Amino acid sequence: MRSPRDFFKPLALGAPEPLRDIPVRPSRMIHFFDPSNPKMADKAPSIASKVDILLGNMEDAVAIDNKEAAREGLINIARDNDFGDTQLWTRVNSLDSPWFLDDVTRIVTEV
Repeated sequence: MRSPRDFFKPLALGAPEPLRDIPVRPSRMIHFFDPSNPKMADKAPSIASKVDILLGNMEDAVAIDNKEAAREGLINIARDNDFGDTQLWTRVNSLDSPWFLDDVTRIVTEV
Protein backbone atom coordinates (compact mmCIF):
# COMPACT_ATOMS: atom_id res chain seq x y z
CA MET A 1 0.00 0.00 0.00
CA ARG A 2 1.28 3.45 -0.90
CA SER A 3 1.77 6.08 1.75
CA PRO A 4 0.32 9.60 1.34
CA ARG A 5 3.86 10.92 0.86
CA ASP A 6 4.09 8.92 -2.39
CA PHE A 7 1.52 11.22 -3.98
CA PHE A 8 4.06 14.05 -3.87
CA LYS A 9 6.83 12.12 -5.63
CA PRO A 10 7.46 12.51 -9.37
CA LEU A 11 5.52 10.02 -11.47
CA ALA A 12 8.55 9.14 -13.64
CA LEU A 13 12.29 9.76 -13.73
CA GLY A 14 12.94 13.34 -14.74
CA ALA A 15 9.31 14.39 -14.27
CA PRO A 16 8.53 17.47 -12.16
CA GLU A 17 7.23 17.05 -8.64
CA PRO A 18 3.44 17.24 -8.32
CA LEU A 19 2.06 20.53 -7.04
CA ARG A 20 1.45 20.71 -3.31
CA ASP A 21 -0.77 23.78 -3.51
CA ILE A 22 -3.53 24.40 -6.00
CA PRO A 23 -2.40 27.41 -8.09
CA VAL A 24 -5.87 28.76 -8.88
CA ARG A 25 -8.48 30.73 -7.00
CA PRO A 26 -11.66 28.88 -6.15
CA SER A 27 -14.76 29.88 -8.10
CA ARG A 28 -17.11 30.69 -5.25
CA MET A 29 -19.63 32.90 -7.00
CA ILE A 30 -20.58 32.83 -10.68
CA HIS A 31 -22.98 35.46 -12.01
CA PHE A 32 -24.82 34.49 -15.21
CA PHE A 33 -26.04 37.36 -17.37
CA ASP A 34 -27.66 37.83 -20.77
CA PRO A 35 -25.32 40.03 -22.85
CA SER A 36 -28.20 40.97 -25.19
CA ASN A 37 -30.08 42.62 -22.32
CA PRO A 38 -28.87 46.25 -22.09
CA LYS A 39 -29.74 46.55 -18.38
CA MET A 40 -27.74 43.44 -17.50
CA ALA A 41 -24.85 44.44 -19.77
CA ASP A 42 -24.65 47.88 -18.14
CA LYS A 43 -24.47 46.31 -14.67
CA ALA A 44 -21.73 43.79 -15.55
CA PRO A 45 -18.77 46.07 -14.66
CA SER A 46 -20.20 46.96 -11.25
CA ILE A 47 -21.06 43.34 -10.47
CA ALA A 48 -17.54 42.20 -11.40
CA SER A 49 -16.08 43.40 -8.10
CA LYS A 50 -18.55 41.25 -6.14
CA VAL A 51 -18.16 37.91 -7.94
CA ASP A 52 -15.35 35.57 -8.99
CA ILE A 53 -16.75 34.88 -12.47
CA LEU A 54 -19.05 36.75 -14.84
CA LEU A 55 -20.61 34.33 -17.30
CA GLY A 56 -22.23 35.67 -20.46
CA ASN A 57 -24.94 33.14 -21.25
CA MET A 58 -25.72 32.95 -24.95
CA GLU A 59 -27.43 29.58 -24.99
CA ASP A 60 -30.94 28.68 -23.80
CA ALA A 61 -31.50 31.77 -21.66
CA VAL A 62 -31.39 33.96 -24.77
CA ALA A 63 -34.30 34.19 -27.19
CA ILE A 64 -33.58 33.08 -30.76
CA ASP A 65 -34.06 36.63 -32.05
CA ASN A 66 -31.40 37.90 -29.62
CA LYS A 67 -28.60 35.37 -30.27
CA GLU A 68 -26.52 37.68 -32.45
CA ALA A 69 -27.11 40.64 -30.12
CA ALA A 70 -25.90 38.50 -27.21
CA ARG A 71 -22.70 37.65 -29.09
CA GLU A 72 -22.07 41.30 -29.96
CA GLY A 73 -22.89 42.35 -26.41
CA LEU A 74 -20.40 39.91 -24.91
CA ILE A 75 -17.67 41.01 -27.31
CA ASN A 76 -18.30 44.68 -26.45
CA ILE A 77 -18.38 44.01 -22.71
CA ALA A 78 -15.10 42.09 -22.88
CA ARG A 79 -13.38 44.76 -24.98
CA ASP A 80 -14.64 47.81 -23.08
CA ASN A 81 -14.03 46.70 -19.49
CA ASP A 82 -11.17 45.66 -17.27
CA PHE A 83 -12.58 43.20 -14.76
CA GLY A 84 -9.40 42.89 -12.71
CA ASP A 85 -9.25 39.50 -11.01
CA THR A 86 -12.78 38.58 -12.07
CA GLN A 87 -12.87 36.02 -14.86
CA LEU A 88 -15.15 36.47 -17.86
CA TRP A 89 -16.59 33.22 -19.18
CA THR A 90 -19.19 32.47 -21.80
CA ARG A 91 -21.70 29.72 -22.40
CA VAL A 92 -21.90 29.41 -26.17
CA ASN A 93 -24.70 27.79 -28.13
CA SER A 94 -24.63 24.01 -28.57
CA LEU A 95 -22.51 22.31 -31.23
CA ASP A 96 -25.51 21.44 -33.38
CA SER A 97 -26.98 24.94 -33.36
CA PRO A 98 -26.62 27.39 -36.25
CA TRP A 99 -24.88 29.91 -33.93
CA PHE A 100 -22.07 27.79 -32.45
CA LEU A 101 -19.42 28.32 -35.11
CA ASP A 102 -20.02 32.08 -35.24
CA ASP A 103 -19.98 32.26 -31.42
CA VAL A 104 -16.63 30.52 -31.14
CA THR A 105 -14.86 32.17 -34.07
CA ARG A 106 -15.99 35.70 -33.26
CA ILE A 107 -15.38 35.51 -29.51
CA VAL A 108 -11.98 33.84 -29.80
CA THR A 109 -10.72 36.21 -32.49
CA GLU A 110 -12.18 39.45 -31.15
CA VAL A 111 -11.86 39.08 -27.41
